[in-house]
Amino acid sequence: MNSSKKLIRHKSLKKLLKDNPFCTDEQLAQLLNVSVQTIRLDRVTLGIPELRARTRTMAEDAQTKVRAIDKKDIVGELLDLELNKLGISTLKISNDMVLEKTGIARGYYMFAMANTLALAVVDAEKALTAVGNVKYKVPVSAGATLVAKAVVTHKRMDKYYIFVSIKSNNEEVFRAKFIIVSMDQRAKHEREQEA
Repeated sequence: MNSSKKLIRHKSLKKLLKDNPFCTDEQLAQLLNVSVQTIRLDRVTLGIPELRARTRTMAEDAQTKVRAIDKKDIVGELLDLELNKLGISTLKISNDMVLEKTGIARGYYMFAMANTLALAVVDAEKALTAVGNVKYKVPVSAGATLVAKAVVTHKRMDKYYIFVSIKSNNEEVFRAKFIIVSMDQRAKHEREQEA
C-alpha cells in the first residue's frame, strides 16, 4: 500500500478517536472505508488500545479529578473530565430504567446523568444547580448506550454556564443548559464584600 495513503489514514484515525474515543473498530472501519482488520493493525502500529482499554483508562483518570460532588453520585460512568472545561460520561439504559407500559426510558435518568456531569465539571469543593433548562428530543429504549458531553460555555463570578448534550448512536436524544453555582466562589465573594 502507498505509504502516503497509510499516513493519511493514520492521521484520520487519530482525529476520529480524538473527536469520539468511543468509536468501535467496526465504526472506524466504516468511516475510513477499510476492513476491521486494517483498523486493528493501524491501532497496534499507533499504540492505540482497543475500546475497552481506552474507556477504562479514561474513566480511572477522570474519577481522580472530581471535586464538587462525590464520585458515587454521578449517574453513569464518568470517562473524561477537564475541570471548568468539559466532561464525558456514559450510561447503559437497562430494562428497569424504562416505563413498563411504553418501554421508553424514564426521563429522570437522562436529567440526572446530565445534571451530575455538569456538577462534576465544576472545579469547586461544593456546587449546586441553580437553573436547569432541558429538552428531551428523541425517546430512548432499553439497551441504548447514552454518551453525555458537558461543556462549560462561560463563567461569571460564582456561576458556571454549562451545556450538556446526550447522544445515542450519534443522535442527540437530550440536551440541557445548566447554571451551576460554586459555593466556594460565592463564600469568597461574600467575604470580599464584607471586608
